[in-house]
This record gives sequence, C-alpha cells and structure tokens, in this order.
Amino acid sequence: MNVEVTPLPGIGVREDFVIRAGRRVGVISYRDGKFELMVSKQDDPDAAGVSIPLTPEEAGTLAGLLGSPQLVARLSEQHRDISGISTRQLPVTAFAHRTLGDTALRTRTSASVVAVIRVGVAHPSPGPEFLFENGDLAVVVGTVEGLDAAADILTGG
Repeated sequence: MNVEVTPLPGIGVREDFVIRAGRRVGVISYRDGKFELMVSKQDDPDAAGVSIPLTPEEAGTLAGLLGSPQLVARLSEQHRDISGISTRQLPVTAFAHRTLGDTALRTRTSASVVAVIRVGVAHPSPGPEFLFENGDLAVVVGTVEGLDAAADILTGG
C-alpha cells in the first residue's frame, strides 16, 4: 500500500492512502501531539468529506484497533516455539518527544523494541534515534520480567 506523506509547514504531517473504493483515508499528526482522522468525499478524493479530531490517547486506541494486534499476533506466532520469549505492545507515555535511545530500554531490561505503531502504521526496527510521539505503541520482545520492566519505563520513566 502506498502511503503519501505530506509535510504541512508549521502544522505537522499528513499521511494518507487511497482505499479500493477510491477514497483517501489519512491522518494529520499535529506538532502539538494531536491527530485528525480524514476521509475524502466519495466523488472527490482530494476533498475532505469527514474530519475527526483525536486526542493522542484516542489515536493510540484506534491504532491498536486497526493495526497493532495483527503485528503482535504475527510476532507471537513467530516466538511461540521459543521458551521464555514473549511479545507485548506497550503505550509510550513517559517518552513522548524523546528518542528510543533515551529510554535505555534494552540495557535496563534486556527487552527490545522491534516496532512502533503510530496512528495505525508500523515502523519496524526503530533505531536509537527514533523519536516517540504521543499515542505511540511500542512492540517489545523479551522475557516476562523484561516486558514488565519495559512497561514501567515506557509509562513511568
């Protein structure tokens, strides 16, 4: 699926794609951390038909409903034969606008962030420079103890 990314200077970024029915569906990620879900008009894919403002928490919940369960299920299936390894999606609330490297997660927990779900889009294999935003969900792989520690860090700092 081809996702178009359009910088909106001074505002944020718009990311959208065309669905099979010809409509565009997308999200505007505002610089202040808020989001807006957009659906184009039926007869004009360049004109907004529906615009729904979302808080970061609402965007994170929607992302979870749309995308992250499938990713977590695939990772869990891949790890099911490996004793002691689990996969969990964790909200990133304590590190919004900070990098993955700032968490020192792998060093502190031995757990690894293998993807970040942002507004329903998976960002696989994020590096230490990956900048978290409000509403992000981190897909983390590790031991149960490591995942519990990772959850504490990502939500509490």
